[in-house]
Amino acid sequence: MHSIKSCFCSSKPRYSARFKDHAILAAETTFNVNEVEALHVLFEQLSRSIIDDGLIHKEEFKLALINSKSKNNLFADRLFELFDLKKNGVIEFEEFVKSLSIFHPNTLDEDKIAFAFRLYDLNHTGYIERDELKEMVSATLSESDLYLSDDAVETIVEKTLWEVDLNGDGKIDLEEWKEMVARNPSLIKNMTLPYLREITLAFPHFVMTTEVPDSKLVFQTAN
Repeated sequence: MHSIKSCFCSSKPRYSARFKDHAILAAETTFNVNEVEALHVLFEQLSRSIIDDGLIHKEEFKLALINSKSKNNLFADRLFELFDLKKNGVIEFEEFVKSLSIFHPNTLDEDKIAFAFRLYDLNHTGYIERDELKEMVSATLSESDLYLSDDAVETIVEKTLWEVDLNGDGKIDLEEWKEMVARNPSLIKNMTLPYLREITLAFPHFVMTTEVPDSKLVFQTAN
């Protein structure tokens, strides 16, 4: 992801009017109040990187993820769709925090596995079907600058389905996906962003300027 440090500013954020909403978001996600406040500053930076309207548009999202607003990237497009909980073409702050919470190191693997399954379920059918699997394999290879023949890609798809499609219906359901991840934990490695645990530690400015009462501060120790 685009360097998170470059998105933070040194001016004092205005927390008073937002504290209640931030406390609610903290209660509904893996983040604590200070982390939500830090994320709000990040959100403000991202949401005005191209269009200054307090919302993250797809071009801004892709710019943050892959440092390009125009490059075709299937994964960036799918992530944007999943972050856009209201399906209105933009990401609001609440959606940003709730979706990003999935990537927190303290979030349960079960939630990460379910999110990753939805990422691969391109057609929103509740299954990862053959054509979706082939498209994701091709996208992964392309984004790694690796190019295989169509026959080679088909071989990968066939082998994957043979290993994962336990009931033989030609597609992967959520339970089969869970079994696959259990055998190959690296499949959800990218679902964890370690720096999300360390935002307030790496940027103590947020702790020093917050208007949250001391009794409500929650500090997390970096591993």
